[in-house]
Amino acid sequence: MREMGGDQIEEAVAGCIAALRPTVARDWTEVKAGDLDWNCHETAVHVADDLVAYAANLAGRARDAYVPFELKLDDGTDNSGLLHVIETTGALLAATVRTTPRAVRAFHPFPFRSADRVGSAAMGIAEVLLHTHDMAKGLEVPYRPSDALAESVLALLFPHVQPGPTPWETLLWATGRGELPGRAPVTEWHWYNNLVVPADRLDLVGIRPAEARDLSLGGDGGFQWTEDGPYEGTREAAGFLLKAYEGGVHRPEFGVFALVRREDGRAIGGMGFHSAPDEEGRVEIGYDLTESARGHGYATEALRTLADWALSRADVRSLFATIEPVNLPSQAVVGRAGFTKVSEDGEGLAFELRAAR
Repeated sequence: MREMGGDQIEEAVAGCIAALRPTVARDWTEVKAGDLDWNCHETAVHVADDLVAYAANLAGRARDAYVPFELKLDDGTDNSGLLHVIETTGALLAATVRTTPRAVRAFHPFPFRSADRVGSAAMGIAEVLLHTHDMAKGLEVPYRPSDALAESVLALLFPHVQPGPTPWETLLWATGRGELPGRAPVTEWHWYNNLVVPADRLDLVGIRPAEARDLSLGGDGGFQWTEDGPYEGTREAAGFLLKAYEGGVHRPEFGVFALVRREDGRAIGGMGFHSAPDEEGRVEIGYDLTESARGHGYATEALRTLADWALSRADVRSLFATIEPVNLPSQAVVGRAGFTKVSEDGEGLAFELRAAR
């Protein structure tokens, strides 16, 4: 899979510079940036500030808040100099993304208070694309990024948004900047970085639609797998996630998680939900492991962790799993995780774990 990374950041920044450079002789402080309250000068400074902030958070391994600094231009910096600042801060983010290990996560408030290098790259690109659009609209110059960039931003940061007929128009609509036939206007929005749920020896890393697409097509989804992974069940689950995303019914926190072993960063399996909870708060869970990872208690550890996370939510009252009668190891896993058998039919054995409340 081609990750969202340094090359894509540089592509986005180059497009911004190309669109705005013909306007540098104008007074950007006198031109409103599209429908924003900021003028074009303020918006350009904001773009540069975000780019360097995402780079600083990754490099500084910020955990609970942004690194406490703010970009300030030298007095007398003209528009050409400001574009140079955007180029430079974009290069800093690109370099940081390229050199940051995948497992590193840095602070960002939406919605789970952290982002990895892929999410940080996507957020930086989104800031560049959207605010270049705002400035270009105000300055009345043409601007349109590649559909590939817009599609990647949607599939990484907007997993809750059903893809539209054209990625760029869909991204504009999803951020309150345009209309999309058949959809109501968007007045409030924010993007979603993926959820990571830590266990003792594993991290349960939420798989984004862009990664699910790659896994369903036979790729690695951007993860480093054990030599015998990913197992077919994970690919199948990724395909279901992708269908939910394309159908506009995907709930990011009730998707599929890659089980990533912390000691070596290797993905060893997948675990997740078949859908969001129903009206009674019931949700089905499934999982698999690569053969080389079996017999070490990883599945039990991950299932206990994800069950605890799910049952702590107000919208989840019970979890259930359906297991084939011949699959004794999997039955043992759910038993160790606290599930009890509640029924048996031709499709398999049903096990349930209910919330204590």
